[in-house]
Amino acid sequence: MIKEVIDFLSENSVNPHDINVFLEEVNTKKITQKVKAIKIANRPQIEVKKLLSMIKGGDILKSVNSDRFKEICESAEIKIKYEGYIQREKIVADKIKRLESLRIPEDINFNELVSISTEGRQKLTKIKPGNIGQAGRISGVSPSDINILLMYLGR
Repeated sequence: MIKEVIDFLSENSVNPHDINVFLEEVNTKKITQKVKAIKIANRPQIEVKKLLSMIKGGDILKSVNSDRFKEICESAEIKIKYEGYIQREKIVADKIKRLESLRIPEDINFNELVSISTEGRQKLTKIKPGNIGQAGRISGVSPSDINILLMYLGR
């Protein structure tokens, strides 16, 4: 049902004269031309549930009659608004998985890697992992810390 909501927003456009009053009420920029509803849903001030009520046909979705409609809308909203972030983190995680067995030199000085978080540097220095896989499993070492380490190692 989440997919139904996202597909509906992706396929339907909104006109300025139909949506601008609503946009003004929620303190977000008005539109000047017809745009896909998903672009409006991506704005931080917009709640998907309210947006659906403003779009012609939004009230006939199957999920509208569901007891879980509020939850469905919230889940769709999270997926829409955080999709870019989720994709970036997935790319980093896939890269780490591919390079899991990459050896970390024993003489590396993690304190020189100032782009790594302070907690990450401290944990890496204390534990001294032998490869990227081990480093990635250390509590307090984030995927972005591992990505920086990979860049340092030339990968």
